Amino acid sequence: MTVALEETRFHQLADETIETLSDVIDDALGDDLDVDLQSGILTIELDSGEQFIINKHGPNRQVWLSSPVSGASHYDFDEDNETWTSTRGSTTLHDQLSADLAVKTGNKLDLG
Repeated sequence: MTVALEETRFHQLADETIETLSDVIDDALGDDLDVDLQSGILTIELDSGEQFIINKHGPNRQVWLSSPVSGASHYDFDEDNETWTSTRGSTTLHDQLSADLAVKTGNKLDLG
């Protein structure tokens, strides 16, 4: 069972993760995608209008991903591996987002 992060640490980790994802994706695919980070919500819009949305969910201390490929998923921070890991398995946020972006863009990014 995952122990919930202390609130301040959660916000620090989640904000840092989302900002880093925004920077890496914008640098790599910014010419092909509309990458927008506002108020802690990262929106990645494809030419088709489909969107990936990554945001933090404070009450559960989770990062949430909405993907046009894999649907909705939630991630808890795994202190041992220092990564956001799915609440439904061992997939990490970075791996899922990278795989889903590859399906939609044809570009496989190393997010982390």
